[in-house]
Amino acid sequence: METVYFQTTPCHTYGSVPAVGTTAPEFDLVSADLAPVNNHEYRGKRLVLNIFPSLDTAVCAMSVRRFNAEAAKMDNTAVLCVSMDLPFAAKRFCTAEGIENLTVASAFRSPRFGQEYGVQLVDGPLAGLLTRCVLIIDENGKVIFRDLVDEITHEPDYEAALNVLKRK
Repeated sequence: METVYFQTTPCHTYGSVPAVGTTAPEFDLVSADLAPVNNHEYRGKRLVLNIFPSLDTAVCAMSVRRFNAEAAKMDNTAVLCVSMDLPFAAKRFCTAEGIENLTVASAFRSPRFGQEYGVQLVDGPLAGLLTRCVLIIDENGKVIFRDLVDEITHEPDYEAALNVLKRK
C-alpha cells in the first residue's frame, strides 16, 4: 500500500507501485478507439506510463500535453496516458487538444491494472480512480523510473523523467 494525498487528505492505494529494476506487470487496457492496448505491443521500445485520475482535471490535462510535446517525440519511445476515463472522453479530449503523439488508454475494464501497478485509490475523495504516477519501462519490460506523486494535485517531475529518457 502506498500513501498519497489529495489536498492534504491521506489516501491509500491497493498494493505498491513497481520498484525500479523490477519487471513491469502485464496489462490490458482500452484505447480511445476501443481497441485493446497491452504491454506486448511496446516490447523493444521505452514506454512512459503517465497515470492519473482524470483528463477532466487541469493537472492531468497538463501532463498529457507536456508528454505529448516532449517525450513522445523521442526516439524509440512511446507514451501511454492511463486513467479511468471512458475511451470516448479521452478521444474527445485528444481531438480538442490536438494530441497526436501519444496513446490514451482507459483502465475502466481493467481493475487489475490499478491493483498490480499499485495506483488504484482505495479511500479518500478519489477512491476508485488512479493516483498520479509516472513510470518508465525499458525495451525489455523493466521499470527504470518511478515517480509516485505525493500530492495528487501536483504535477509529476517531468524533468527527471525526461532526463532518464535522454540518458538511455
